[in-house]
Amino acid sequence: MKYFLSLFRQLLYWIFLFALQRAIFLLYYNGNIRFEGIPFTEAAQTFYYAIKLDLATASYILIFPFIILLIQTFSSAKWLDGLNKLYTGLITLIYVLISIGELGLYGEWNTKLSYKALVYLRNPDEVINSVPNSDLTIFFVITAVLLVIYWFLYSKYFYKSLKRGKRTKWLVKLIFIGLMPGILFAGIRGGVGEIPITISQAYFSRHNILNVAGVNPAYNLAFSTMDYYFLEEKNSFHFMNDEEARKIVENIHFLKKDTTIKIINHDRPNIVVLFLESWSGDVVEVLGGDPAITPEFNKLADEGFFFSEFYSSGNRSQQALASVFGGLPGLPITTLTDHPEKYDAVPSLIRMLSQEGYYTSFYFGGDLNYGNIRSYLVYNGFDRLVEQSDYEEYAPVGKLGLHDEVLFNRLKTDIGKQKRPFFTAALTLSSHSPYDYPGERPIDWIKLENKYVNSVHYTDRYLGEFFAGIKDESWYDSTLFVILSDHSHMSYNNYQVNSFTYRRIPLLLLGGALNDSLKGTQSAWLSSNMDLASTLLKQLDLPDDSFFWSKNMMNPYSPRFAFFELNYGFGWKRPYGRIETNIWDRADFYNDVPDSLEIKTRQEGEAYIQVLLKEFLDY
Repeated sequence: MKYFLSLFRQLLYWIFLFALQRAIFLLYYNGNIRFEGIPFTEAAQTFYYAIKLDLATASYILIFPFIILLIQTFSSAKWLDGLNKLYTGLITLIYVLISIGELGLYGEWNTKLSYKALVYLRNPDEVINSVPNSDLTIFFVITAVLLVIYWFLYSKYFYKSLKRGKRTKWLVKLIFIGLMPGILFAGIRGGVGEIPITISQAYFSRHNILNVAGVNPAYNLAFSTMDYYFLEEKNSFHFMNDEEARKIVENIHFLKKDTTIKIINHDRPNIVVLFLESWSGDVVEVLGGDPAITPEFNKLADEGFFFSEFYSSGNRSQQALASVFGGLPGLPITTLTDHPEKYDAVPSLIRMLSQEGYYTSFYFGGDLNYGNIRSYLVYNGFDRLVEQSDYEEYAPVGKLGLHDEVLFNRLKTDIGKQKRPFFTAALTLSSHSPYDYPGERPIDWIKLENKYVNSVHYTDRYLGEFFAGIKDESWYDSTLFVILSDHSHMSYNNYQVNSFTYRRIPLLLLGGALNDSLKGTQSAWLSSNMDLASTLLKQLDLPDDSFFWSKNMMNPYSPRFAFFELNYGFGWKRPYGRIETNIWDRADFYNDVPDSLEIKTRQEGEAYIQVLLKEFLDY
């Protein structure tokens, strides 16, 4: 039992230390303009929402003390106690330095301490010279005082040397050795659920300073550093001089005339965006799919404005949200949602609509910790987030959460009650593996990806029921629906992920706010999911200047191109042809660009992904 107690006391020490450092951060900024309007009860919730990340961080830290205790089950050497204390003292020093450093950094940069900030320590003279001597003195004094306090508390109250002489039963030792790795692993993962913990766990408030305080600084810095290592050290997306690349990208985006074809009949329509999880283009009949897979969508396509050359730039749900809400193309290796320190540098469709009086909401049947999505949505200022834990109806439920029939029923109930105009987005999940949706699997003649195809058919059924149930509602006539896939998926046609045939996804606009002249029509204009932000803003006569990577699909003068990322290459498509390439071995998966345009087209794709990644790293 003493081994368990020893590790438990050390766990309490770290939770205590994390909480105290968090309290110091909140007290330091209490009275600051960032803290205006925050009630005490909301600030206190920071500690509650922080606990899981703190436990995960402590579990990582306790791996080494566990190894020491493991040795102590066989050895009574006193130097092992000293080694444990030395390790704890060193980690305490590092953590306090990170926390105090973040205390100063937040006031200057409005963000947490990340690898980007850490890079400045390569030139410590510049950092020291840019900080007033009085602040440096305070920094070192606070650090020293805290270290003394923590060391005293740890030595006196938390760490107890194992008692010598009293033999521990082998059964107890075996239980400790057998159970503790699983307990630590569960702590690191944030539990035993399907979705591992992310920093989204600490995001709960519209006051971002509370979210920043809730995210454990050591956890954040460690994962930020690992992410940047893969981005910077492994960055293969550098093909030419940066200035030359920037010039090419600016030429690509050159707009001869800023105009738009109006597709809506209201100045401020309600907007509903439905993200259909993993729907590939070839599950819908209008793009050549078997008509039996999505019969309800096919009916809706006859009533709306369909885009037949629409592509996803990324291959993850979180990439899709950043593309639609932030106008940012999919990024190789990483995603925007993994970098909260960069949120402020990316424009936000949601924030712009909120400023125009839109009520904003987001619905999901699962856990928004997935892909760190919650942190991104909270930062963008959605008025309401609804996820699995917010539903009163808990069936049918699958491994990932509540299935789409529950989601669509909730949408049907809630949408009309919202303040108008409203912007509502929803992400389905039943067509995501493990495809444990309820009901029959009626499509049995398609063998390849049969479970996936039937899951799409399931979602399609409730998509149809949703629209059948709302068309007579008073708000329907003033609402524009945007239905698209978040990204594609391997389908029964077995298209490869490195191809535009794989990346093609459905986009359908419909609803009472859509101009009658466009209903039942199609557009073959080449476009991508990051283009929706600019397109919607232009329909509302709002500026889109900050959305550099997004183009207005309804401007006849907009450049026509599509792009997708790969960790080892990219796809670049023009109306006259496309290049899908692997930059690691300089080999193309596919290339049908005319010889006379190949050099120019390849340079466009290379410049595009080079500038995109560099700009992201520089945010």
